[in-house]
Amino acid sequence: MGVVGEKLDIDFVISTGDNIYDDGIANTSDPLFKECFTNIYTAQSLQTPWYIVLGNHDYTGNALAQQDPAIREVDSRYLNLAKSFIVNSGIADFFLLDTSPFYLKYWNSSKYDWRDVAPRDTYIQNLLDDLDDALVQSEAPWKIVVGHHPISSGCEHGNTTELQELLRPILEARGVDMYVNGHDHCLQHISSRNSPVQFMTSGGGSKAWAGKFKTTSDKIEFIYDGQGFMSMQLSSTEAHLVFYDVAGNVLHSYDSTKNEEEDDGWPAGQQAAVRGSIDRGNL
Repeated sequence: MGVVGEKLDIDFVISTGDNIYDDGIANTSDPLFKECFTNIYTAQSLQTPWYIVLGNHDYTGNALAQQDPAIREVDSRYLNLAKSFIVNSGIADFFLLDTSPFYLKYWNSSKYDWRDVAPRDTYIQNLLDDLDDALVQSEAPWKIVVGHHPISSGCEHGNTTELQELLRPILEARGVDMYVNGHDHCLQHISSRNSPVQFMTSGGGSKAWAGKFKTTSDKIEFIYDGQGFMSMQLSSTEAHLVFYDVAGNVLHSYDSTKNEEEDDGWPAGQQAAVRGSIDRGNL
């Protein structure tokens, strides 16, 4: 990953959640944070902003600790700025979403840290309303939504029913280009049969689940049940995505283009900046 990052001269990294495995961190001074993040991603190319969404395993620890500004005193790269927020890179808006509260079965367990989330229905409705408004207002050529849980998946966890019902219609209605997720311990590219939305799973950063597959009604373009990661290069008119195994070997690539008239004139490669929150009251 560090070698690929250096080759591409990356601007930032996005983590799709389950950042501190298996049970998050207890507080901002928990040594697990350095063990699982700082001491792992040591390559020079990875000393760049990391924009973070929470996964369900982060919620089984102290979820708020990962948002606490004190965590950035331990490692300034770690930017879990709110449970949901927007990163504007000039040519793309990245909408980072907190998807764990959608998963109804988690609410039947006392091990999850639901502070600042309960009641569930109100939290989810506010999040969906704010996302919809933000997508309507976005003028970026590329609109990319990132969450921990898959909407469509051919790996072990399969489709997330709650996201299929509540989130997917918004993505399709508002012209979202890609949905990127983790959760399933695999790499996959799935295309919708009914809309231009592409579903990308990058969940191979730790242990992989070999040989565990499920079916989905969408079209599976690529699936890999091993460890790896993905890269994304964007200009105002072109997107180039690559999936790699853990050694940096190319496994699959995807290219998409937009018409010149859709170009708003923003420069390619502009450094990302946080524009605002789509999680009410958290930024």
